Amino acid sequence: MFRLFVKEHLLFIIFQFSLVLFVMLLYWLDGFRNLDTAVYSIVISSILTLTFLGTLFVKKYTFYKKILSVPTQIEVILQRAAQSPEIKQVENYLQHIYRLYQKEVQLLYARQNRHLQFMNSWVHQMKTPISVLELMTQNSEEIDSKSVVEEMDRLKRGLEAVLMNARLDTFEEDMQIERIDLKQLVTEVVTENKRLFIGNHLFPVISMEDNCMITSDRKWIRYVIAQFVTNAVKYTFEKNKKVYFETNIEEKQIIFSVRDEGIGIPASDIKRVTKAFFTGENGRKTGESTGMGLYLAQEICSRLGHEISVTSNVGQGTTVSILFENKK
Repeated sequence: MFRLFVKEHLLFIIFQFSLVLFVMLLYWLDGFRNLDTAVYSIVISSILTLTFLGTLFVKKYTFYKKILSVPTQIEVILQRAAQSPEIKQVENYLQHIYRLYQKEVQLLYARQNRHLQFMNSWVHQMKTPISVLELMTQNSEEIDSKSVVEEMDRLKRGLEAVLMNARLDTFEEDMQIERIDLKQLVTEVVTENKRLFIGNHLFPVISMEDNCMITSDRKWIRYVIAQFVTNAVKYTFEKNKKVYFETNIEEKQIIFSVRDEGIGIPASDIKRVTKAFFTGENGRKTGESTGMGLYLAQEICSRLGHEISVTSNVGQGTTVSILFENKK
């Protein structure tokens, strides 16, 4: 401890010693050559300097003891024992770092917990198509290829959700902004999911203007639209209903909407549907909801600078909209 103190103030000690010698040299050159007075001045200066350093050491003793000890808990940093403005500022600085550290830890824990919950939910959900495929191979001499394709599509959508959730942490590294023909993109998504519409006896209706150009990331916004399609089909239980894809072009924004004729979302759930792992009443009805679909869509759109809105009437359907900036 004392050695650390000396190292910290060594430059000050050298300066004081040099200053006394310099003053003595000036007196010597000026003709004052009383050796006893010179020795007395040096001794008095040394005593005053040592007294000052001793007082400073006593004031910093607790601080030195704290920083030289091996902490067993990080909360030690919160202890206050400052007796000087400098040490108080250092302690304030350390506490600020501690708060930043706590914030980072909490974010990391929340992210890790979200991944864990999502994986547990996803694994449970993927058991269903695998079990169906296993039963088909055991109980039937001729496997229904249509049913196999449907279950494979469910597996494919589940795997895509896992990949998107994993890539969300490195979103900025995987983003490529470009001009996109929205109607063409929606048509591609609907075509990719045609078996989903056919299997559930639903009809997509694309009522969108031609050459509706948006600025976004094609891959990410494609996944968001596909998630809207999956939700619209999943929560439309009656046959021969329609899913509408619409655009409303205004001066400053383009509103793209996916509207279904499904069971709708209760008013008590509408504000929480974009929260992670929230399934609500509808999720309990299907038994297949992970509560991550609209959460991922909300996260993606937020990072792309788009806004999502959800409106619904129970028994009439749900409308999910994305608000794009209209860059002409």
